Amino acid sequence: MPRRVALLTPFAFPSVRGNAVTVARIAAGLRRRGVDLAVWDLSVTDEAAIAREVEAFRPELVHAFHAFRVGPLALRLARRLEVPLVVTLTGTDANHDLFDPSRAPLTRRVLEGAGRLVAFHASIAERVAAALPDLRERFAVVGQAASLADGRSDALAAHWPLPASRVLFLFPAGIRGVKRPRMPLAPLDVLAARHPTVRLLYVGPVLDPEEGEALRTALANRPWAKHIGAVPHASMRSLLTASDVVLNCSLSEGGMANSVLEAFASGRAVLASDVEGNHSLVEDGVTGLLFRDDAGLLAQAERLVVDPGLRARLGAAGRRLVERRYPPEREIEGYLETYRQLVPVPAA
Repeated sequence: MPRRVALLTPFAFPSVRGNAVTVARIAAGLRRRGVDLAVWDLSVTDEAAIAREVEAFRPELVHAFHAFRVGPLALRLARRLEVPLVVTLTGTDANHDLFDPSRAPLTRRVLEGAGRLVAFHASIAERVAAALPDLRERFAVVGQAASLADGRSDALAAHWPLPASRVLFLFPAGIRGVKRPRMPLAPLDVLAARHPTVRLLYVGPVLDPEEGEALRTALANRPWAKHIGAVPHASMRSLLTASDVVLNCSLSEGGMANSVLEAFASGRAVLASDVEGNHSLVEDGVTGLLFRDDAGLLAQAERLVVDPGLRARLGAAGRRLVERRYPPEREIEGYLETYRQLVPVPAA
């Protein structure tokens, strides 16, 4: 197993984007297991500086989170240092970049140059392997875990004081097209008219300015909905606990959405789009509810509003699933085993 690992990511703490949350959790877990690990954030440091720093660090393995955004630099460094490369694929890699004519050649080159590829779920590995069959044997499936710090307990009240009688839908995601932030508004217009206690809270940074402006305009005349922007990840436990239903309206996911995992870990009911990337966690009627269109979203959301018992049952089932199948130690062991396959433990 490598004693020293260079981990490259498009975003890192204090960013609250999904990549940053995942990297922070995994880096902390690997350090607890004795790995000497350093993280480089491409959003704050230029490639030339990162290259100099990584070369000075002399890692035994380079690990890239996000094939298209980080992979090209990581591949160059791994080759220059003559060390193995591990690439963890994101949903954008597997669902978009690999099939985008302008991005596919670079994405494929990175994947083909990696010693091991990590997917969060077997469906993502299969999707990539169907396009690049020679890479099938390089895949490891390492399920994500959820880790929620104890932050301020009054996060909701600090941003949006609400009566205790409300039914709060929480939309925790960066505001960009693939997350479809405006999708729930029309269905919930109908629901809020029928059930005046309904509220919708968006939490997350604006990642696409055009989508952010469109959402701001759409919320202007909807007093039952509010976007509070990004909050520290340490505040998410409090916001999730204060919510009744967590919404995921994504067009695609990378196999295991942090928002869904964290909702399950908090015992919250989940209402999610019926896309392949959500099926790894959300079993309709068991660990959450799924919808395919506006009508389905309205119908499922109304079930959750009028039936607190259903919300409680789904939330409890989600929590059991996360605790049983996706504990943090299993995630970290999955990465350590992937590393061992490339850098064996030295003989005593």
